[in-house]
Amino acid sequence: MRYGINIPNFGDYHDPSVLAMLAWEAEEADWDGFFIWDHIHGDMPFGDPTVALAAIATRTEGIRFGAMITPLARRRPWKVAREMVSLDQLSGGRLMMGVGLGNPPAEFEAFGEPASPRVRAEKLDEALEVITGLWAGEPFSYQGEHFDVEEVTFLPKPLQSPRIPIWVGGFWPNRAPMRRAARFDGVYPARDWPDTLSVEDLREIIGYIQGHRTGSGDFDVVAGGLTPGDPEKGAEIVEPWRAVGATWWSEDINGWRGSLDEMRERIRAGPPRA
Repeated sequence: MRYGINIPNFGDYHDPSVLAMLAWEAEEADWDGFFIWDHIHGDMPFGDPTVALAAIATRTEGIRFGAMITPLARRRPWKVAREMVSLDQLSGGRLMMGVGLGNPPAEFEAFGEPASPRVRAEKLDEALEVITGLWAGEPFSYQGEHFDVEEVTFLPKPLQSPRIPIWVGGFWPNRAPMRRAARFDGVYPARDWPDTLSVEDLREIIGYIQGHRTGSGDFDVVAGGLTPGDPEKGAEIVEPWRAVGATWWSEDINGWRGSLDEMRERIRAGPPRA
């Protein structure tokens, strides 16, 4: 079981230097991952996630990191492909890439982007084909409904092989995101707010994904929530999730839970290991 921090890119956490500092403190406290949100606007300050990830990469040495999740439907996939390879190179091969449809739809509507789940899903699937095709470092072409690529070769390739790990986020009980996740390297499931994912939900999700997996490589399953600073009490909360097959615990750190100082204390207390 690995343990990561899950933190917004807005409010008290909009400044890349703050996120980089917290990532350093997380690494010092023996957390395994540091994952930030990817939102673009609202009634508070926001920071750019790619810039923040670069700051995190240069401030840390061993911790895994990434955006959870990037809404690929509002990104140019070739630009994302280049950014992710650069971050992978900058960090010495520590990047994880989380992808999904994006939520809420208002973040698309505010800029004239299609908010339809069907269109966003189509763009997400096409973008994933483009990104993984470009990462291969070989001549690549693509013709889709939303994206076209003339024959190009993207170099350098990612440091990680066969690619930068891709986790797919999605709301259960929707099946399509879980089938999408089955094609890649991990799943980051949730229920749409205000509902919360249960241990039994995760058991069902894992069973469903196993029925659609075609590859034999490692596959991560992320569970998340809140644990106290006491590691043994925290481990009791995490254990049921680990028992059904979770490979990562994602600790929620945000302004709804407490002040920035309180959240720093939670990070410094370390992961919920027995």
